[in-house]
Amino acid sequence: MKITNCTIEDFEEIDKLYKQARALQTQLKMVVWPTFSEAMIHQEIAEKRQFKALIDNKIVCVWAVAFSDPLIWEEKNKDPAIYIHRIATNNTYRGHNCVKKIVNWVDNYPEKNKYKYIRLDTVGNNAGLIKHYRKCGFQFLGIATLKETKGLPAHYSNASICLFEKALR
Repeated sequence: MKITNCTIEDFEEIDKLYKQARALQTQLKMVVWPTFSEAMIHQEIAEKRQFKALIDNKIVCVWAVAFSDPLIWEEKNKDPAIYIHRIATNNTYRGHNCVKKIVNWVDNYPEKNKYKYIRLDTVGNNAGLIKHYRKCGFQFLGIATLKETKGLPAHYSNASICLFEKALR
């Protein structure tokens, strides 16, 4: 699996993977992601914060990173961390351990020495995702309620979130 930055040309595939993720979330009766704006995704691409995993030059997974996440992580945001958001895997490649490969990629990220943690969150109390992220090496820190959601995507409003963290090597 090769990991690289997304480009503007990847937008349609990114959008398709987000639609697949929303369909799966609906089917599993989970909190469903809103439609993310084209402008937001283009900004992440321009800032080189939107990534893709490729197998045989086919996008199998996408995600975004942030280097600060104060609305979700509040006081813990002072810790140097890489925050992973919106992991969306092509349905054909579910079960290919994409999250573990993302963790390995972050562990080898060129500037990783600036960071102590990889963090991610998921909206809602999803026992399956909690178990999956634990298997991928994350510590489940618990369920929190956000104090402020203005500026976050709509699915964070009035929702509980599960917080996960993994110390970098």
